Amino acid sequence: MSLFLCGGGSGKKILQALSEFSKKVDKSKPILYIPLAMDESKYSSCYNWFVEEIKIMNLTKFEMVESSLELSKKNFSNYGAIFIGGGNTYKLLNEIKQNSNYEKICKFLNDGGIIFGGSAGAIIFGNDINCCLLDDKNDINLQDTKGFNMLNNYSILCHLESENLKRNCKYLEEYSKKYKLLYLPEEDVILIENKKICIIGSKKYIIFKDGRYEYRNSINLENDIINS
Repeated sequence: MSLFLCGGGSGKKILQALSEFSKKVDKSKPILYIPLAMDESKYSSCYNWFVEEIKIMNLTKFEMVESSLELSKKNFSNYGAIFIGGGNTYKLLNEIKQNSNYEKICKFLNDGGIIFGGSAGAIIFGNDINCCLLDDKNDINLQDTKGFNMLNNYSILCHLESENLKRNCKYLEEYSKKYKLLYLPEEDVILIENKKICIIGSKKYIIFKDGRYEYRNSINLENDIINS
C-alpha cells in the first residue's frame, strides 16, 4: 500500500508529493476522486479544480463520485488510485462510514492500493477526528469519530496556525491525554508504505502527547512516530 497524507495545499505547492504519487499510479486506469468532505453545492467547482490538479500529476483520466451510495457501487480495482479531498472532516467520515465504504477502503489499502488524502482526507486516516473541532463543526452530530488509525495510534491535525494554537492549546493538550496527536503542516506530506514512513517536505511538526506538546523537525519524525 501507499498512503499519502497531506496537511493541505495543492498544485505547485505540493509538486514533489504529487510527482511521487503519480509515479506509483497505474496510468492505464483512472483516478477515483472523492470530494465528499465538501458541501454538495461545491461539487462542480471540485470537479473543475481536480481537472487542473491532475494536469500537474501528468495524469488525464479520473472519475468523481458525489455520494456515499455512488462510492459504494464503484469497483476500486478499476482505478489506479484514490484521491480524497478536503473540507469538513465530520461530513467526510460520515459518508465513508456508510454503505460499507470504510471496509472497502481498508481492503483497497491492504491489497496494495494507493491513496492520496489532503486535509480532511488525511485526518480520517488518524486514530480519531475530534482534534479537528477547532476548525470543523460537527453539524451532523457524528458519534463514531474513529478514523482508519494508520499512523501508530496518532490522530492527525491540519491547519494549525500559531494563533490557532494559542486559542486551542488547552483543548489539544487535554485531548492528547487520551489520543496522541500529530500536527501535519500545510504543504508537507507523510507517505506510509507497508508500515514504513517517509516525509516529503521540511517544515516543523508538533506532537501532542500526555497533555504536553513539542515541536519536531521532519528529519526525526519517523522515529518519534514509530517508537511512540
